[in-house]
Amino acid sequence: MNPQANLIFIISLLLGTTITISSNHWIMAWTGLEINTLAILPLISKSHHPRAIEAATKYFLTQSAASALVLFSSMTNAWHTGQWDITQLTHPTSSLILTSAIAMKLGLVPFHFWFPEVLQGSPLTTGLLLSTIMKLPPIALLYMTSHSLNPTLLTTLAILSTALGGWMGLNQTQIRKVLAFSSISHLGWMAIIIVYNPKLTLLNFYLYAMMTATIFLTLNTIKVLKLSTLMTAWTKIPSLNAMLLLTLLSLAGLPPLTGFLPKWLIIQELTKQDMAPAATLISLLSLLSLFFYLRLAYCTTITLPPHTTTHMKQWRTNKSTSTMIAILTTMSIMLLPISPMILTIV
Repeated sequence: MNPQANLIFIISLLLGTTITISSNHWIMAWTGLEINTLAILPLISKSHHPRAIEAATKYFLTQSAASALVLFSSMTNAWHTGQWDITQLTHPTSSLILTSAIAMKLGLVPFHFWFPEVLQGSPLTTGLLLSTIMKLPPIALLYMTSHSLNPTLLTTLAILSTALGGWMGLNQTQIRKVLAFSSISHLGWMAIIIVYNPKLTLLNFYLYAMMTATIFLTLNTIKVLKLSTLMTAWTKIPSLNAMLLLTLLSLAGLPPLTGFLPKWLIIQELTKQDMAPAATLISLLSLLSLFFYLRLAYCTTITLPPHTTTHMKQWRTNKSTSTMIAILTTMSIMLLPISPMILTIV
């Protein structure tokens, strides 16, 4: 793709995200979401592969439906209350429709079917954008309307997302699909706490985005898309693969790594809210996703490839690892000890 065109699409993405996050009026938020959707479509379909075109089409249809629902819920609310302000979403039906629309935009269960397919059809860099920056505007809308959302509905969606995200990721061999189901599972953790402590949702999102960015950039450096090629990629940059192992375990939420921090705080907050059964259930369901993270980690560093493999061992590269990956990896692994400072900032 032409670098100038690429730059325009990236700037449009940032512009759409900024408009949605900073708006008070529903129409402006909707405009930002539309700019975002239109800017990411060429980035998904730039390889001109049939799967990429299919992914772009699926993405366009689901996002259009979700945007229409956002508009519909805001109009219904304005009809009943005379308010177009995002924070004044008080009508119960509007709140219900908005929750469905945002769930569709994010890929929460039961509106999750599009996300693994779209991620599988996209290049790794576009997959990174889809998993991180494209999730920010819908989460910002949830954050602004969190006081009027239905806690029972969100808890149900969250537990289903964590269950299905873990369950469906178990049998995958494509790394992008595994990361898509991992994203669905993490969104469950964010959705369950948004009503009780919205700042925790944002903290969880920031840390999730940081760890996911590390994994996507690492995979892009070693040029790996499948588990079978991951098993032989350790010869390329062994040190980077060792760091990928730790980042995957951090994304799984194991202590003493960064990923343990949001899960620990969410379980603590749920217990404070007398939701110990929900906290227990969501913790047990995250063990499902722990299994496929361990599988990825096992393929990354711990195994030598079997002698029957059809893949040749790859040559060790002379390229130095980018500073961005080094910084992100360090933060993805080592932020837990400074969690009191993070909590004072949040």
